[in-house]
Amino acid sequence: MKTFFIQLFSLCFLITSCNGQSSKAIQTIDAKSFADKLKLTETVDLKVQLLDVRTPGEYNTEHINNATNVNWNGDDFVSQVEKLDKTKPIFVYCKVGGRSGQAASKLEELGFKEIYNLDGGIMKWNASGLAAPSDKIIGMCNQEFDELLKSDKKVLVNFYAEWCAPCKKMTPYLIKMQEELKGKVTISRLDADKNKTMVDALKLDTLPVIIVYENGKEVWRNVGYISEEDLKKHL
Repeated sequence: MKTFFIQLFSLCFLITSCNGQSSKAIQTIDAKSFADKLKLTETVDLKVQLLDVRTPGEYNTEHINNATNVNWNGDDFVSQVEKLDKTKPIFVYCKVGGRSGQAASKLEELGFKEIYNLDGGIMKWNASGLAAPSDKIIGMCNQEFDELLKSDKKVLVNFYAEWCAPCKKMTPYLIKMQEELKGKVTISRLDADKNKTMVDALKLDTLPVIIVYENGKEVWRNVGYISEEDLKKHL
């Protein structure tokens, strides 16, 4: 029995050690730490290797200053990053962190030694107040949103995105509920990528989000996936 536990401990230690080695190059850090590390790196290198791994459309809508767009889902991701200096720090981000996490793993596999992945993506960056100020209105504005909430019924607002897996899972039942609850609850679905002004105003930092309003005031909020059954309990 003693020998068995020794072998088990050795195996666990070996697995932990291997896992530790495989992730040595990657640091997933919060928005402020990411910004601080970027600034520190800029004092050493004139050109920081900062990759926005979202689609060109997402990049053109907004991006962190000095970022280069290399689409993780594009056919040329590897050939593009192979042109970069593997001995210098490289920073990666996406919308909420999923694609950049995969990209960071690929960068490590390709031999990059120091990789910083933005935890929560550009949504966390914006919600942390790090985005450059902009007067540009994208999608619904605050006044239009306030008009939406003027109702004698409950108003459910769902912020989603086409690329968001849990959002896609919730879409069918939310569309069904729009018909089922017509006249009782107003259900409005807003694409976060097309309604950035309200995403920033509400300081949303991940998706999906459901907010329920009553008499113009927020009475309940859910962040992340929720089942139809559980959602109905709050309506």
